[in-house]
Amino acid sequence: MSLTGFASPWWFLLLLAVAAVAVGYVLSQRGRRKRTMRFANLELLEKVAPKSQGWVRHVPAILIVLSLLVLTVALAGPTAEQKVPRNRATVMLVIDTSLSMEATDVAPTRLKAAQESARSFAQNMTPGVNLGLISFAGTATVLVAPTTDRGGVVKAIDNLKLAQSTATGEGIFAALQSIESFSAIVGGAEGPPPARIVLMSDGKQTVPDDLYAPRGGYTAAQAAKQAQVPISSISFGTTHGSVDIDGKPQDVKVDDESLEEIARLSGGDFYKAASADELKRVYDDLGEQIGYELKDADASRPWVIVGTLVLMIGAAASLFLGQRLP
Repeated sequence: MSLTGFASPWWFLLLLAVAAVAVGYVLSQRGRRKRTMRFANLELLEKVAPKSQGWVRHVPAILIVLSLLVLTVALAGPTAEQKVPRNRATVMLVIDTSLSMEATDVAPTRLKAAQESARSFAQNMTPGVNLGLISFAGTATVLVAPTTDRGGVVKAIDNLKLAQSTATGEGIFAALQSIESFSAIVGGAEGPPPARIVLMSDGKQTVPDDLYAPRGGYTAAQAAKQAQVPISSISFGTTHGSVDIDGKPQDVKVDDESLEEIARLSGGDFYKAASADELKRVYDDLGEQIGYELKDADASRPWVIVGTLVLMIGAAASLFLGQRLP
């Protein structure tokens, strides 16, 4: 039962009427007592009158006045912060599919663990959110354009394939292009829907070498900032991962620094996951943040329920104590 805000506070003017009812009741009780004292034979009255109920006889009136107070609060439209599903939002899930994702430092492999968590993320996302999928290695591929159909996204996640190189910037630019194209179609009087990129990678950008190159990761993050599309970057893997490439073992330790900087430059958040369980928790947290928002919503229902119940109890008490309704 919230008292933090009200949609129609002018209804509180009715409290003056409630106060008038309470004062009227007190005055009527005093007047009745004076009339009884003035015209009654007190000795006879004490013999024939039933035993006084004392303060208990006032319980029905107190309950009725209390119910009027509660119902007045309900009419004022109390509001409270509530978590409500987003109806307009675009999310691009951008997953690194470079050869380093074959490392087994996260069982069974980085890719398999990432697929399982991403699949759960897609299936549990709020139905009203438009979700798209991009994979990137040496180039970026838009596998699924933003849609509310989760089946296509889940199928594409299951079919992710590994390839050489890591072009982080290309993945981000492809996501921005998809968001821009989709927003041009669905944007209305309210403007384009809010958008976010969820970037999951396990390694350092290799194409191009310079993160500040025109198609580099940092440049792409700055473009995302200008487009007001924050990037939630997830660093996935450990510092002791390795893969066999052409029969030679190569270290593929995770690159936290660049992914954290990409999130910072875009105005987003950075997350680190060194295991499948940690990755799932990160995706669950992101699902809550992206799929829901806090809004001031109507909270009058509890007040109506309580006010009605108190009024009914007051009426029942009046029948029980005075054999009449007030």
